[in-house]
Amino acid sequence: MAAPDQIAAQLLQHLGGADNVAGVEQCMTRMRVTPRDRDRIDEAAVKATDGVLGVVDDETYQVVLGPGAVTRITTAFRALLAEQGTDAEALAARGADIKADQKRRNDTPFKNLIRKVANIFVPLIPALIGAGIVAAVRGLIVNWDAVGAAPDWVAGLIPALTAIGSAFFAYLAIFAGINAAKEFGGTPAIGGAVAAIIVFPGIADVSYALPFVGDITLAPGQGGVIGAIFAAVLASWIERGLRGRVPDAIDILVTPTLALLGSGLATIFAFMPLAGAIATGIGDGAVWLLQVSGVLAGFVLGGLFLPLVMLGLHQALIPIHATLIEQLGFTPLLTILAMAGAGQVGAAIAIWIRLRRNASLRRAIKGALPVGVLGVGEPLIYAVTLPLGRPFLTACLGGAFGGAVAGAFNQFVAPWGATAIGPSGLALLPLLQSDEGQGYAILAYVVGLVVGYVAGFAITMAFGFPKALLAEHGGAADADAPAAVAPAAVAPAAATPGTRLAIAAPAEGRIVSLDDVPDAAFRERTLGDGFAVDPTSGRFASPVAGTITAIFPTGHAFGVTTPEGLEVLVHVGLGTVALDGEGFTVLRAEGDVVAAGDPVVDVDLDAVRDRVPSLVSPVVVLNGAAWAIVERDGDAPVVVAATAAADA
Repeated sequence: MAAPDQIAAQLLQHLGGADNVAGVEQCMTRMRVTPRDRDRIDEAAVKATDGVLGVVDDETYQVVLGPGAVTRITTAFRALLAEQGTDAEALAARGADIKADQKRRNDTPFKNLIRKVANIFVPLIPALIGAGIVAAVRGLIVNWDAVGAAPDWVAGLIPALTAIGSAFFAYLAIFAGINAAKEFGGTPAIGGAVAAIIVFPGIADVSYALPFVGDITLAPGQGGVIGAIFAAVLASWIERGLRGRVPDAIDILVTPTLALLGSGLATIFAFMPLAGAIATGIGDGAVWLLQVSGVLAGFVLGGLFLPLVMLGLHQALIPIHATLIEQLGFTPLLTILAMAGAGQVGAAIAIWIRLRRNASLRRAIKGALPVGVLGVGEPLIYAVTLPLGRPFLTACLGGAFGGAVAGAFNQFVAPWGATAIGPSGLALLPLLQSDEGQGYAILAYVVGLVVGYVAGFAITMAFGFPKALLAEHGGAADADAPAAVAPAAVAPAAATPGTRLAIAAPAEGRIVSLDDVPDAAFRERTLGDGFAVDPTSGRFASPVAGTITAIFPTGHAFGVTTPEGLEVLVHVGLGTVALDGEGFTVLRAEGDVVAAGDPVVDVDLDAVRDRVPSLVSPVVVLNGAAWAIVERDGDAPVVVAATAAADA
């Protein structure tokens, strides 16, 4: 037989080329191809290809290659697809599917509420960034002027920059109120009006006493954006409740007045004191946590941020960021979470190196890596690390180490963070600030990023590439090694001519002729002669005594070789490879020595039955040239007898 790479190249050509292959999978005996256009397949040429035992044109186009050979040829086939630019597309499609699935899972009432709250702040991000950068520039100019090296006109510029950089933050509550009213079905102007109470200077003249609380004197800004959201949501609720109940003639007078009055009184006598306490608690709590356990908190937050994003829970942090900016002048939480992106960058570099034979994947990384460094992580996550599986986990660990370093600066030196929410990566540098100065904040951030890059790279290089991933995506570690092969059968002893070996039914059930199996490859004896069983029990056992020489992780098929050299394949059901192991429990491993009747796979027949074309399970003698079936008994547990072909 020709070399696997030669067979793979011929098959790729006969199947219509790389651009006609939307996907490829393998099972124990077949390479399953999903073609984009079946008319482009030259079936006669496929069947005539050296090593091809037959084809089955079903939901997928199945090329029957036999055990062992199918692994070698499919590996070479995938490598050719990767070289011709389809592997990265497949990974991107897989990432898009993951993203869509996460979106469906995140569509719950609780997460939708979180999303509504997040939507209050998302439209404000450009202004937050702009004002934050102006404030950072002002800080640099103040330092320049303080050392006496700045021209005289610089001193006059400082008050103007102060107003430009600080005004938006001073009235942030009003903008939050406007957007909250929009999200919760109220009039934006009323939401802004009730939120304006919080920042109105005259609120300082309001004082009162509450039972069990005592005297309360309000201060402008008390409660901040949290109080503004409470107030706007209540105003929207009152407004919606009055609409349709108040006569149209006086609706314009009554509804806004009652909505503003009711929510305004609640703001003054409830929301401002309550939200003020919450905001103060968030600020003090964050500072305390980072001072006491900054390293541990940073490790946990940096490592779990991207899984939180996938669960849709990260949006609950946006109001906390805004509150921290109001309380401290910066959010130390954002800079720690930004380290998650650094881990992804480091992992992507490791993938670039380790899978250097995969040209299409390297092109995808080349396009996604620069924006990843600048803080836009989705292309790397959903097109590279997450579809690959383990590299996503190692990237998260890289982010955890970066977060630990960022937390260590907070714990052992001084608090620091970002003056605005939105960017991450290197794009966050102009927005960093600390009471110790902007230079210290930039240093802490850069050191954390570098640790995240290095840790993500090192952990991914060490633990991110299992053999199956390297084989599927053209791993460089295998560049000088032969293509992956199925485990070799134990070297058989020479069978004495006339030796008779019984092959038992692998499961309880009705014995079925291969002629009645609803699969062309088995029905036509493409892989060899044998029988099938329609199981009534889900426990599948070895039909002969020997060594398990092949078993799929999905459990849908396994092969056993006897000491005499008889090779028997058991295929559990038809189309079961598509279940990806769901409903199957693998009890044995390749290399295990078993007796006839020893359990190998447990199957939940009830869970599997309605998801596959058939549960009829073929049992086939793979090396029929050496062993011929000479006796059958459809009623007895021993259903087939074989003899060495030299005596057949």
